[in-house]
Amino acid sequence: MKRLLLALTLGLGATGPASAEVVRPAPEILWTNSAGTAEKLSKFRGQPVVVLIAPSPRAWAFRSQVGQLQQVYERLGAMQAVCVAAFTEEPGRIRSNIPFAVAPDGPRVAYDYNVQRGFAIGIIGRDGNLDYVNDRVTSGQRVIDIIQNSFVLQSQLRR
Repeated sequence: MKRLLLALTLGLGATGPASAEVVRPAPEILWTNSAGTAEKLSKFRGQPVVVLIAPSPRAWAFRSQVGQLQQVYERLGAMQAVCVAAFTEEPGRIRSNIPFAVAPDGPRVAYDYNVQRGFAIGIIGRDGNLDYVNDRVTSGQRVIDIIQNSFVLQSQLRR
């Protein structure tokens, strides 16, 4: 029984390593591009995505999380990570040097990501898996670690 649990935990099947399947697909998010048209999150497939959900850009947790991301912004850029903001109560200007895509329907994003109220961060891997969701501010280094330890990157390193 322990071997079976270990095999399932490690993603091993009866024939060897599991393939890069989307086990926990990220809910689709619509965002508005610079031309004002709505596009889908799936456009970013192959890139890690960091989703921040907050009542407004003035919320303490949102500002704190943006500060954490700014500390590792160069590394996020090198990974071609995309940052998306979804505001549930009031929109506003994001004071940051990080370019954010903004979801036009923040309450819907919060519902899809099961955020009852307040703040949450979600990290979507290059493969479309929802790798991480938390309602607390996450250090920038932890965000980097989660992105670097996705199934896709780990399988590429094993080759």
